[in-house]
Amino acid sequence: MEQNMMLAYYAAGAGALALLFALFTLASILKEDMGTPKMREISEAVHEGAMAYLNRQYKTLIPFALIIFVLLWAAQYFVEQQPGSHLPVGPASAISFLVGACLSAVAGYLGMTSTTKSNARTAEAARSHGLAKALNVSFRAGAVMGLSVAGLGLLGVSVLYIIFGNPLIINSFAFGASAIAFFARVGGGIYTKAADVGADLVGKVEAGIPEDDPRNPAVIADNVGDNVGDTAGMGADLFESYAATTIAAMLIGNTLFGFPGIIFPLLVGAIGIVAAIIGTFFVRTSEDGNPQAALNVGLWVTNILTAAGTFFLAKAIFVGETAAIATGVFMAVLAGLIVNVAVGYLTELYTGTGKPSVTRIAEASKSGPATNVIHGLAVGMESTFIPMLVFAGAIYFAFWSVGSAAPADKAGLWAIYGIAMAAMGMLSSAGMVVAMDSFGPVADNAGGIAEMAELPPEVRVKTDKLDAVGNTTAAIAKGFAIGSAALTALALFSAYVDGVKHKFGLEEFVVNMTEPMVLVGIFIGGAVPFLVGSQTMRAVGEAAYGMVEEVRRQFREIPGLLEGKPGAKADYARCVDIATRSAISKMIAPGIVAVTAPVLVGFLLGAKALAGFLGGLTTVGVLLALFLANAGGAWDNAKKWIEQGNLGGKKSEPHKAAVVGDTVGDPCKDTSGPAMNPLIKVAGTISLILGPLLTRL
Repeated sequence: MEQNMMLAYYAAGAGALALLFALFTLASILKEDMGTPKMREISEAVHEGAMAYLNRQYKTLIPFALIIFVLLWAAQYFVEQQPGSHLPVGPASAISFLVGACLSAVAGYLGMTSTTKSNARTAEAARSHGLAKALNVSFRAGAVMGLSVAGLGLLGVSVLYIIFGNPLIINSFAFGASAIAFFARVGGGIYTKAADVGADLVGKVEAGIPEDDPRNPAVIADNVGDNVGDTAGMGADLFESYAATTIAAMLIGNTLFGFPGIIFPLLVGAIGIVAAIIGTFFVRTSEDGNPQAALNVGLWVTNILTAAGTFFLAKAIFVGETAAIATGVFMAVLAGLIVNVAVGYLTELYTGTGKPSVTRIAEASKSGPATNVIHGLAVGMESTFIPMLVFAGAIYFAFWSVGSAAPADKAGLWAIYGIAMAAMGMLSSAGMVVAMDSFGPVADNAGGIAEMAELPPEVRVKTDKLDAVGNTTAAIAKGFAIGSAALTALALFSAYVDGVKHKFGLEEFVVNMTEPMVLVGIFIGGAVPFLVGSQTMRAVGEAAYGMVEEVRRQFREIPGLLEGKPGAKADYARCVDIATRSAISKMIAPGIVAVTAPVLVGFLLGAKALAGFLGGLTTVGVLLALFLANAGGAWDNAKKWIEQGNLGGKKSEPHKAAVVGDTVGDPCKDTSGPAMNPLIKVAGTISLILGPLLTRL
C-alpha cells in the first residue's frame, strides 16, 4: 500500500507543477511593457476595481463558510454512526470543506491578478510588436487562470486523500468549492451585466458614443465586469466541476475496485495537467494568421496527449481480474474528450457570427426588436436538442464500453465507473479550456484601453481581432461548463446512490418514477432552476437600473462630459461601487435557495425524494443553461454581424433592434445561464454528504 500511495504523491506533484508553471508564467507577463502612462492608469483602475469586488465578495462569504464549517464539525455528535463506518461529517470533513472554499478563492485571486495585469500589456504588445505578440501575452494571462484551476483542484484533492486516506471523508472539499463557485458565478454575472447593460443602453443607444469611450462613466466597471464574470466566475465554476468529478469518481472507484479505482481519476487529472502545459507552447500565430486556429491547436494537442497517456495508464492500473475493463475505461475517458470537441462545434454552430442561426436573428431585426427577440428565443430552444443527444450518447457509450467488458455479474455496477470516467475525461482538459476562456477578457480589456488611451486605429483593429476570437472561446467555455455539469451530476448521483445503500444496508437502491415521493422530488427539483433563474435575471435588471440612472446623472450633471470637453472627467469609481454593491447584495437569495433546497428535501421527504430532486434539477438545469447561453450568444453575435456593415451597419434601425436583443441576451448568457452549472453541482455535492446522514428512504 505504501508503494501504491506513492502514486497519489505523483498526482499531487502534477498539481504543484501546474501552480509553479502558472506562477512562472505570471512573472514573465509582469515583465512586459505596460505602455504609456495613460494605459497604465486605466489598467490599474480596472485591477483595483476587480480586486475590490473580489475582496468584498469573499468577506461576505466568510460567515457563511464558517457556519457550514462548524455544522460539519459538530454534526458528528448528533448523528448515529455504525461501528467501522465513516460518516462525511466531523473534523476531517469540516477541514476539507474549508480547504475547498479557500482554494477556490485562491484560484480566483491568481486568475484575476493575471488578467487585470495583462490588459495594458496586451494593448502595448499589439502597438509595438503586432498581433502575434498580443496573442502570446493575452493567452499566457489566461493560462495562469487555467492551470491554477486544474493545479489547485488536483493538489487539494490529492493532499487531502494522502492525509485522511478515505474519499468519503474528503468529499466535502467539493462542497466547499461548489458553494463558493455558486456565489462567485452569480455575483460575477450580476456585476458584469449590470455594468454592461448600463454602459450600452445609455452610452451606445441613448448618447450614441462608441463602446469603451472614456466619456462613459460605466466603461471601467464594464471592463472590470469582463474579468469578474469570465475569469473569476468561470474559473470557480470549473474548479468545482474538477473537484466534484474527481471525488465522485474516487468514491465510486473505491466501492468497486478499491485503491486502483481511487487512484486512476487522480492520475488522469495529472496527465491532463501535463498535456495542458505542453499544449500552451503550441498556441502561436503569425502576424496575418488566425488566432482561433492557434488556440484550437493548443486544445487538440491537450486532448490527444491526454488520450494517449490515459490509454497506457488504464493498462497499468487495471490488472488482474479488472484487466478486461482497461480498454473500456480508456474509451469512457475518450468519450468525455470527444464531448469537449462536439460541444464546442455545436456552440459555434448556433452562436457563431455569420452562421445561419445568427443571420436569421439579424434579418429579423429589420422589422424591429420584437421579431429579433422571438427569433433569438427560437434559436435558444432549438440549440438544446442536439447537445442533449451528445450528452446522452456519451453516457450510453461510457456505460457500454465498461459494462460490456466486465464480468456478467458485475457489468451494471462496473459500468457506472465508466460514466464517472467520461466526466473525468471531459474535465481533464479544463486547464486549457479555462485558459482559452480567460484569454477573452484580456483581449476585450486591451481593446478598451486602446480606445480610452487614444492609440492609433490599427491597434484597435488587432485587439478587435483577438476580441472576436475571445467571444467564440467564451461561448465554447460556457458549453464546456454546461457539459461538465451534466456529466459531473451523473457521477455525483451515482456516488449519492452508493452512499444511501451503505447507510441503509441495501443491496440495491432503486429510484422508481411511479413512487409518489420520487415524483414529488422530480417536480421540486425541476422547478428550482426556474426560481434561481428568475432571481438572477431580476437581480441584473434591478442592478442595471441603478447603473443606468447613475450614467444619466453624470452626463446631466458633469459639465462638458458628454461633449468631451477638456477637464470634464467621469466618476468611474462611483459606477464600480454601484455594480459591486448590487452584485454582493443580490447574490445572497439565490445562494440560500441552492444550498437549502436539497437539505430540506432530503430530511423532510427522504432519500428517494432527494434522488428524484437531483434528477429533475439536473435535467431542467442543463436544458435551461443551454437555452439561455446559446440564445444570449446568438443575440450578441447577430448585433456584431450588423455592426460589420450588414443591413445598414451601426446606428441603422436593424442595429438598434439588435442592440435591444443583445441587451435581453446579456443576463441570459452571462448570469442566469451560467448560474445553472454550479446550482446543479452544489445540489450534487451536498447530497453526497446528506446520503449517509438521511434517516428515511
